[in-house]
Amino acid sequence: MKGRRMEQYLQSTRYFDAANPQVVAQARALAGDASDPLEIARRLYLGVRDGVRYNPYTFSDDPQSFSGSHCLAAGQSYCIPKAVLLGTMARALGIPSRLGLADVRNHLSSPQLLAFLRSDVFVMHGYIELWLNERWVKATPAFNKALCERMGVGVLEFDGEQDSVFQPFDEQGRAHMEYLNDHGTFADVPVDFIVAQVAAAYPHLVKTADFAERSLEGDIAAPLS
Repeated sequence: MKGRRMEQYLQSTRYFDAANPQVVAQARALAGDASDPLEIARRLYLGVRDGVRYNPYTFSDDPQSFSGSHCLAAGQSYCIPKAVLLGTMARALGIPSRLGLADVRNHLSSPQLLAFLRSDVFVMHGYIELWLNERWVKATPAFNKALCERMGVGVLEFDGEQDSVFQPFDEQGRAHMEYLNDHGTFADVPVDFIVAQVAAAYPHLVKTADFAERSLEGDIAAPLS
């Protein structure tokens, strides 16, 4: 894939804001002395996976909250902004990226989160695709290592060569994640589409409400009786 079609996956945009100085600096710091795109991608993946805490309660319909720079500054976020941050830093270092969206059934979550959503289906799960070795490779930097260990789920690795998607089972062999519906890939974040889908799936949630004081770690630490 070359020429103008590939350029859209390298551009700095409103959400993939790859020209942001903080994003560029962090990308360079994580890449270090690596020059091979595969190694750069692996280092960026680990930096986002473990450097930004996963917190599904941070969802907001504020468009700015979907940008890579916002995710980096916040230090906690959910799957879409974390994927966007990885893609944004990749673009900053010359690796094309695009956002993928899918609906998943989450078999392993906190009772509090499932009660909050009133569903075990998580719509608009986000992952990133990186152009490496002349093909698109999926990466899912959502769950940080510490959270995976607390939930009894194997840490999701990424080698830059094989697709890295959510584990179907946890360490005890219990169902973990199931992909239900693929919404395709996007050169920039389709914020209106995402917000509309979330509102349709969870109409009881208060629009623009900030639930960031809650966290999945907090749920695990204080299970429902």
